[in-house]
Amino acid sequence: MHRAPLLGLSLLLLAQSGPGADDPLAYVDPEIGTAHSRWFFYTPAAVPYGMAKLAPSTNGHEGNPSGWEAVGYDARHESIAGFVHSHEWQIGGVCFMPTTGELQTSPGDLSDPASGYRSRFKREKQISQAGFYQVHLDDYGITAELTATKRVGFHRYTFPASDSAHILLDIGNKQGESSEVTAASVRMVDDLHFEGFVRTYPKYVERYDPQGSVTMYFHGVLDKKPAGVTAFNHKGVFEGKKSIDGKGAGLALNYATKEGEKIGIKVGLSYTSIAAAKANLQAEAASLSFDEAKAAAQNEWRKAFGRIAIEDESVSNKTKFYTGLFHALLGRGVACDVSGDYPKFDGSTGHFPEGADDPKRQFINSDAIWGGYWNLTQLWALSYPEWYSSFVHTQMTIYRDRGWFADGFANSAYASGVGTNMVGLAIAGAYQTGILEGDMEPVYEAVRKNELGWKDRPVGAGKADVKAFVERGYVPFHPEDRTDPEGSNFASSHTLEYSFSAHAAAQMALDLGKNDDHDELSRLAKGWRHLFNPENRYIQPKTADGNFIDRFNPQEAWRGFQEGNAVQYSFFVPHQPVALIEAIGRDEFNQRLNRIFEVSEKDDFSGGQTIDAFAGVQSLYNHGNQPCLHISWLFNFSGKPWLTQKWTRRICDRFYGTDPVHGYGRGQDEDQGQLGAWFVMASLGIFDVKGLTDSRPIVELGSPLFEKATVQLGKEKTLVIETANHSAENVYVQSASFDGEPLDRCWLFWDELAAGGTLRFTLGAQPREDWGVETPPPGF
Repeated sequence: MHRAPLLGLSLLLLAQSGPGADDPLAYVDPEIGTAHSRWFFYTPAAVPYGMAKLAPSTNGHEGNPSGWEAVGYDARHESIAGFVHSHEWQIGGVCFMPTTGELQTSPGDLSDPASGYRSRFKREKQISQAGFYQVHLDDYGITAELTATKRVGFHRYTFPASDSAHILLDIGNKQGESSEVTAASVRMVDDLHFEGFVRTYPKYVERYDPQGSVTMYFHGVLDKKPAGVTAFNHKGVFEGKKSIDGKGAGLALNYATKEGEKIGIKVGLSYTSIAAAKANLQAEAASLSFDEAKAAAQNEWRKAFGRIAIEDESVSNKTKFYTGLFHALLGRGVACDVSGDYPKFDGSTGHFPEGADDPKRQFINSDAIWGGYWNLTQLWALSYPEWYSSFVHTQMTIYRDRGWFADGFANSAYASGVGTNMVGLAIAGAYQTGILEGDMEPVYEAVRKNELGWKDRPVGAGKADVKAFVERGYVPFHPEDRTDPEGSNFASSHTLEYSFSAHAAAQMALDLGKNDDHDELSRLAKGWRHLFNPENRYIQPKTADGNFIDRFNPQEAWRGFQEGNAVQYSFFVPHQPVALIEAIGRDEFNQRLNRIFEVSEKDDFSGGQTIDAFAGVQSLYNHGNQPCLHISWLFNFSGKPWLTQKWTRRICDRFYGTDPVHGYGRGQDEDQGQLGAWFVMASLGIFDVKGLTDSRPIVELGSPLFEKATVQLGKEKTLVIETANHSAENVYVQSASFDGEPLDRCWLFWDELAAGGTLRFTLGAQPREDWGVETPPPGF
């Protein structure tokens, strides 16, 4: 029998006792926000940035028509149709399900659990934690448990007495965002080992990289030999057959079980080959028991959460904080093997000679970084720099392999989430915050090409209309649903985004002595001015002839603005906030923006009671989507920092909830940790509307939510954020100090904050309107 070492034994005892009151895991509730959530949102049995992300599926086999809609696990559903290993943007597959009784090989309908192998369950018999999941399958009397290492999934099924127990390996069917299966295979290697693959053609790969595909490989080991094996696929069921190919391919492992008998499975995963999946299993879990894996996974989460330690009496706020941090650290997953191999877009394999041990050089899968500069990249820069570095490492690898950055990607295949590309801006932020190391010339050239390059630009690299932007300074409006070198139906939002990212690249060019580039990019950073209508003081789409469009309704969504409207997007000039404030007029700016928040509070700053990803798209303010996430911080630039304090606190209180329906708004798109990371930054009271892209970045200050936060910074520095007179009502800063010195600014330079120290706020119930006003933050 394998014996756990002393460290493993201590972890095992800790895991068996469950999270205590001082354990951050006690404040992580993966069930929050699961009503109408995305495929990758709910994966409790995983480690930070893991490849193996195990979770129950209630409707994942249904897929979704457009490739992004809510699917997978929904807290309102009452039956489970298997446990799936892979949950990433455009990636889903490898589903297992334990059953008893007559063999059924299809999951059946959600409305009729008896129509397939799915099982009803009760939520009071479900345990969902960071790193562990357990549920009782009522229809079969089976308890299922899941946990994981980075690349290995663990299952443990406790069966009743049965002479017809089964474990289904449902491989050849779509799951979540995977879309249709194009090839699949599974076989028993011997009595205890099985292996195979599933290849899919996701909707966004089909749209942006038609020659691409996504393949998931696996190699698993059972701890009990099945009494028999049955194969199945879309053509039928084949008793006694131990291998099968094609759509719907799967195996049923058949057992006779005793009451309380446990059967365990370990499953190594890979995106490059079956051999690599086997090697990942051997490297990470060859001698690891389920309980040891669970203990190690939860300890890994404790270490990750421990970088930001919160001290406060509010259970609700700590739950919002650590659950948000959980999603921020879960949203993306490694795609490289322990050997350093990684999947290339054409199905071949790339290799990093240094292997996969360097935490700064992981190759990951990721949805678009659209909006991530207002949450994830700031959190990464603050306390998780290795993952910021890995994001850049991945993008530079794709750039070297393909010649362009990828907006969103799945196994190196272009899978652009929104058709734009803000990667250069995110990389510029990494440069400005000191994340990057080595020669900056190739990094800068890649950033420059992303901003200015249009010749032979593939559709998967996004910004198909950048030619028009570079030549005209703005993107002309197309009334049709299309984006091409001459314009776009999302022309105005694209112009604003490209202006922002041009500013980021310009600052990088300035630092590297690229003066001509700096001048050109700085010109483009003013592109928003072309669309600013001085008569109504809104950003308004323009046609190619230079005229503003007619029949303009500022609250009309989608006409010129992606996932938003002119009311929301007219504040999307984060890189030049002072110029925007002057263009609107300071008094008008403050009155308009404050009124927007007063009205929006009634709908919890999104779509109110409507459960939908786009519930707030026509609202005045929509915290449930990226374009609005910086707006509440703009009062720091307009002479009203107390309104930033007020409204960021109100958003934390009202938009964010602690139940399955009201979690991140109501059914809105948390988007791989973006909304969770925003709460983390806002509750700490630090944020930068410019995404840390200035030549000398700053952070704006808000109203910290907690009594004390101890933040582990990079380079072994520590930042302590404390509040005096802390209460739910005391949201306004009365005074502040940094390392004992009075602070009368509502901002700090990033390098000051990154050096560590103690940032202390005294709070009160009434605004102190003169604090932080005399020296406003730099706003270009």
